[in-house]
Amino acid sequence: MSHKKLFALIVSTLFCLQAFAQKNTPVRTSYNFNPGWKLYVGDTTAAESIDFNDQNWKSITLPHAWNEDEAFKKSIEELSTSIAWYRKHFKLPQNSQNQKIFLEFEGIRQAGEFYLNGKFIGRHENGVMAFGFDISNLIDPEKENVIAVKIDNAWNYKEKATNSGYQWNDRNFNANYGGISKNVKLHITGKVYQTLPLYTTLQTTGNYIYAKDFNIDQKSATIVSQSEVKNESSEASTITYEVVLKDAEGKTVKIFAAAPQSVAPGETKILKAESTVSGLHFWSWGYGYLYTVTSRLKVNGNVVDELNTQTGFRKAEFKNGMVYLNDRVLMMKGYAQRSSNEWPAIGLSVPAWLSDYSNQLMVESNANLVRWMHITPWKQDIESCDRVGLIQAMPAGDSEKDVTGTRWDQRKTVMRDAIIYNRNNPSILFYECGNESISAEHMKEMKAIRDTYDPYGNRAIGSREMLDIPEAEYGGEMLYINKSATKPLWSMEYSRDETLRKYWDEFSPPYHKNGAGPQYKGADASDYNRNMDSHAIEDVIRWNEYYQERPGTGTRVSSGGVNIIFSDSNTHHRGEENYRRSGEVDAMRIPKDGFFAHKVMWDGWVDAKKEGIYIIGHWNYQKGIKKNIYVVSAGDKVELILNNKSLGFGQKSDGFLFTFNQIAYSPGILKAVSYTSTGKKLAETQLKTSGAPAALKLTAMKNPAGFKADGADVALVQVEVVDQNGNRCPTALNTINFELSGPAEWRGGLAQGPDNYILSKVLPVEGGVNRVLIRSLTQAGQITLNAKADGLKSASIALATIPVQVAGGLSKSLPADGLKSNLSKGETPKGASFTAQRKSIKIISAEAGANNNKAQLSYDDNELSDWVNDGKMNTAWIKYTLEKASTVSQVALKLNGFRSKTYPLRISVDGKEVFKGESKTSLGYFTATCKPTKGKTVTIQLLGSGKEKENAVVGVEMNGKKLDDGVSRTEMKQKGGLSIIEAEVYEQP
Repeated sequence: MSHKKLFALIVSTLFCLQAFAQKNTPVRTSYNFNPGWKLYVGDTTAAESIDFNDQNWKSITLPHAWNEDEAFKKSIEELSTSIAWYRKHFKLPQNSQNQKIFLEFEGIRQAGEFYLNGKFIGRHENGVMAFGFDISNLIDPEKENVIAVKIDNAWNYKEKATNSGYQWNDRNFNANYGGISKNVKLHITGKVYQTLPLYTTLQTTGNYIYAKDFNIDQKSATIVSQSEVKNESSEASTITYEVVLKDAEGKTVKIFAAAPQSVAPGETKILKAESTVSGLHFWSWGYGYLYTVTSRLKVNGNVVDELNTQTGFRKAEFKNGMVYLNDRVLMMKGYAQRSSNEWPAIGLSVPAWLSDYSNQLMVESNANLVRWMHITPWKQDIESCDRVGLIQAMPAGDSEKDVTGTRWDQRKTVMRDAIIYNRNNPSILFYECGNESISAEHMKEMKAIRDTYDPYGNRAIGSREMLDIPEAEYGGEMLYINKSATKPLWSMEYSRDETLRKYWDEFSPPYHKNGAGPQYKGADASDYNRNMDSHAIEDVIRWNEYYQERPGTGTRVSSGGVNIIFSDSNTHHRGEENYRRSGEVDAMRIPKDGFFAHKVMWDGWVDAKKEGIYIIGHWNYQKGIKKNIYVVSAGDKVELILNNKSLGFGQKSDGFLFTFNQIAYSPGILKAVSYTSTGKKLAETQLKTSGAPAALKLTAMKNPAGFKADGADVALVQVEVVDQNGNRCPTALNTINFELSGPAEWRGGLAQGPDNYILSKVLPVEGGVNRVLIRSLTQAGQITLNAKADGLKSASIALATIPVQVAGGLSKSLPADGLKSNLSKGETPKGASFTAQRKSIKIISAEAGANNNKAQLSYDDNELSDWVNDGKMNTAWIKYTLEKASTVSQVALKLNGFRSKTYPLRISVDGKEVFKGESKTSLGYFTATCKPTKGKTVTIQLLGSGKEKENAVVGVEMNGKKLDDGVSRTEMKQKGGLSIIEAEVYEQP
């Protein structure tokens, strides 16, 4: 072959390859827009101008709250507010002419005015939701561009158009980390493209992916993908909508497409394709299995747009008072967590891997639900819950009550935007419309929004309380037990006591006596100044009441509840510190004893697995100390063994708690062993006495994809005081001096003391351990952290950051790149998740000594209605007729005054006494165990005056709000007052 022919062949081949590449390379590209910002705190003139000199401004990487230094240093209401300016210089990649250019902000706080190259492009004000701008016509694709943002995070900020504040911009619960505190992306697409799910600013809804026609046993479902498509070209396009489904390993599972459709110039149209897919792995609790759905637009066989969406598929139903996930009943167990989910000296603006670390800890405690509070969390936390397998209840925006007018319109707007933005995230099972009940009419409006934008997502919409509003698909009060035979009712916050992790008990340094601390606004605050023994015990006591009413305990059941909160929070507090310490882990995510108590009680979909066991506390005391030892176990009985000598079996209470009274300390090994009732060993655990403090130990937790030199990634480094054998010394309180060198920024940790030691390089351990945060800079290199303490061997750890490529202010490295799903719990188990404990006997009618016409209200499955007599002893009875003669074994009652009063009662079956005794105060229900007797009628009679619980202080909350104690009735103040909210009759299964 001649040289000329060879050259021609090479040119021709290269041309064909180039044409092939152009034909098959999708034009959509999404960039990380976080790098290379400048920050100035305060207002200044002309900062929006393209030629403004920002050279002396602080260089930062987003996300970055400008007041991050104050997180946990200041109480929430003292967090600084100000105007702050953010600016960024950037340049688009080559060949960006005639493309569509969009900016996507995951959120700011509170409001921002946005300028591109000196021109105003928009405003966003609600401080919660994502939003974006189409900057295609204002950007210069060949020159440097400048975006400038003026942020105002005032507590009293008012919406410009309405002069109305936002209900959720609240000093109690919404920590005010100001500025651009969430991620930003830049998207480049062609003129025919799938829109972004940013409704308020772009009026577009993006894509919507869901599954239907589930066959869980056969692992199949119909997968549906639909996208809102815009044609902004000058010609009509005949578009084929093609969908590629890839599994977690990147293997193509299915390719399917819809028939071609014509989209005219300027037209917006929904394109949809669907196909039955078999062999699916369904997303589940602790099994964050995610697929990649690639939706393509093809014109004449060429791909003109390609969008990748990570999502999962699961079936959810809400019926019979229970939640069903993949056809299996799941009792809700978890945490009500502030949506800020914050960390000391950083706030909420943490890297994606740290969100995974924190959220996966919830799953490790066997939580299956996080109820974010008051406002929608940012996308990073929502996507994190997808990966770790944690169900979410997603709010929109609210405070503590229903509102009307503009503020209600603001709440509807946020709910609409949040549903559109997050409807492809499988971990969301609940949409929450309010942290307090809303009207039936408002519930209908919210439900209509859900039905418009997410009609097929298998998600319930409801609100706190909403017990008797049919339109609400779930509900539940806080602090109290509700049951239902229809929609699931779960407690929105069931335990909010506080303790520092530092406080083991009154026998360990610093010797904190339970409850010791200042009053809160003049009221006793001992519940908010507990030690860890008391806090963990209270967790057990509270949860057990819900567990006793779990699925399997009758027709009406509790669907569980969430403990407020998971991690200590820079929000509304009642204890001695200036931040909330209700967490089961502290602010650095170091577990408290309550974390492990929950891990035992929550291990199971409904019924607790028998193998869980945990000894509360430690085993390092002074000679002569005697104290109660508490073991949390799901077994039937627990034996305590000290240095191979049995100390006997513990006294069981509250379902899971075993108490061993006044155990004398002796160094060595304290072991707890659990058994079945027949003596079969189930599990064991132990505490070991550590030696004297000898050394420091450092352990790093970091991004599994590598510690990135992007100016935003962090490493979490744990410091421990250990004995000569490397065992942690649980009572150590040593002060550690840190030295940091290399390309990194110190963010530090938290401890009790001046300013909570925020940003200090001198930090004490608490209970022998603490943690610090180190943030990368934008240059890669070797980082060294040294730790020293008087009298202890020092420790050192080396960390290396890896470079991140940034060109023109843009990076293709997205924050969550490289993060893997948690699959630790495996796929949804087969079979029932509970064993029936008792069987309801249906009540068909009732007669009463007074108000006979309202007797049916005591068994109407409505906890906001009740029957009450006239306050006289001779009328204090009610008689129920059962559907059929049955052997009655239990009667459960929700009595008015359930928290504050006890009542002497007699229960008879067909006139035969089966129970005589005093009711007990509770979070809702009292169950009388009866002598099993067959009959068709059950009579409940008051034998004497109800008694107020000793030292009852349940009438008023610490902020003055009246607590729930049933339905307010004047008759109940009389000697013969009897009122029943719900009565249930049971037999053994």
